[in-house]
Amino acid sequence: MTDWTEKYRPTTLSEVRGNDKARDAFEEWARTWDDHRKAVILHGSPGVGKTSAAHALASDLGWPTIELNASDSRTKDVIERVAGEAAKSGTLTGGGKGRRLVIMDEADNIHGNADRGGARAVTALVKEASQPMVLIANEFYDMSNGLRNACRDIEFRDVSPRSIVPVLRDICRKEDIEYQSDALQKIADQNAGDLRGAVKDLQALAETTERLTVEDVVTGERDTTEGIFEYLDVVLKEADAETALKASYDVDETPDDLINWIEDNMPKDYEGAELARAYAALSNADQWLGRVRETQNYSFWRYAGDAMTAGVAAARDGTKGGWTRYGPPSYWSKLGRSKGARNTRDYIAQQIAVVDGVSMRTARREIMPFLSTMTHHCRNRELTVAMAAAYDLDADHVAYVTGSGKDTNKVQSIVEDAEARTADAAVEHSGGAFEGASATGPDEDDSAADEPEGSESTGDQQATLIGEDSEDADATDEEPSKEAKAEDDDQQSGLSDFM
Repeated sequence: MTDWTEKYRPTTLSEVRGNDKARDAFEEWARTWDDHRKAVILHGSPGVGKTSAAHALASDLGWPTIELNASDSRTKDVIERVAGEAAKSGTLTGGGKGRRLVIMDEADNIHGNADRGGARAVTALVKEASQPMVLIANEFYDMSNGLRNACRDIEFRDVSPRSIVPVLRDICRKEDIEYQSDALQKIADQNAGDLRGAVKDLQALAETTERLTVEDVVTGERDTTEGIFEYLDVVLKEADAETALKASYDVDETPDDLINWIEDNMPKDYEGAELARAYAALSNADQWLGRVRETQNYSFWRYAGDAMTAGVAAARDGTKGGWTRYGPPSYWSKLGRSKGARNTRDYIAQQIAVVDGVSMRTARREIMPFLSTMTHHCRNRELTVAMAAAYDLDADHVAYVTGSGKDTNKVQSIVEDAEARTADAAVEHSGGAFEGASATGPDEDDSAADEPEGSESTGDQQATLIGEDSEDADATDEEPSKEAKAEDDDQQSGLSDFM
């Protein structure tokens, strides 16, 4: 039997049900494309008619389509060859001319390295395309910020049962199926806004009975995952404490992410005393999440979840109506903007950890603050040069520790001096085959080898670190013993070099 979702797919935009505003905005985008020349992202839950709307629009305007979906290999090369040719030149294998509509389904499932450059290729493509492009996505915020900013976006909302029932009734009429009205209503209610799912359920039931009744409809609800935006409505506007907690079980977010969603969007609906109570609940949740991070005991997640869901819902005074424009946590965008700084910090900590033989955590929390204080704005220049040389730091790293600008002459000269010092040290300790030979003969070498361990003072070692050759070094070319060299190398590493 033919799949009814394909058989009764809308052939014109006027047949797309349940999203009139989105449908009209989509049509307006297409008819004014020459004015803005931007791609569009159609996003919303599965089964609400996004892909159907794209094909229906193409049919209305007489535009041939080229589609690249999840079943294709969506690497950078494939995207540029298949979709890129159509989007940039408007030609297909047939060589036709005129408008082409490029449709990329599941555009939120392209993730950079996993698709070998596919995400970057799509972003570049929508900026350069000379043909209309439609990207279809379930999760708008799973797409890169660069791609979202390069496109218009139109949200398709869940189709209400009131809009699903007429579609089911029309299919029953065309397929000559007898039905009870309550049975169609039950199918619509169970599919929670998924028109495609409702049609599939209707077809499955019609194959097993001659007359569709309420008893024929399976009572079990479809197993769906609650969308984060729908859940925010539940916890912040509608549900009591128990309902908010139970609904959170169906949200595909970890407690660490969910608390950020709730915290950022809560002030849009709460105010005054209820906002203060809600923040107290979130504070409690954050304490439990802290215990999870410290102990790696994930059983504490349940207590964090109780506080951030039931606690926040209980803080509300009654229910709230209206529509609120929720958004992703600002914390995520801050992480994106600070990624470069965090990478710089981690590199410095890693260098310190290797040289000083400590953990990354100790390097970040205990050693780096001391270095920052001692070298603040490079005021102690010799100490800053020594630090850069000891830990192999470039201008970015020196600027991060000292708080100076990386492009300033002061930082650049410090890095140059540190590199010169490192090069000199490499030559001094290179240990060639003829090292130790001198014009004075072997006697002096023998006396140097016989010199007792530890005869060099700590003060001499520190003077060597900051670039001042000791008097002993000036007075002789003697090669120190292996034991003395090892001891000297050990003592020239670590925080003690700067004290």
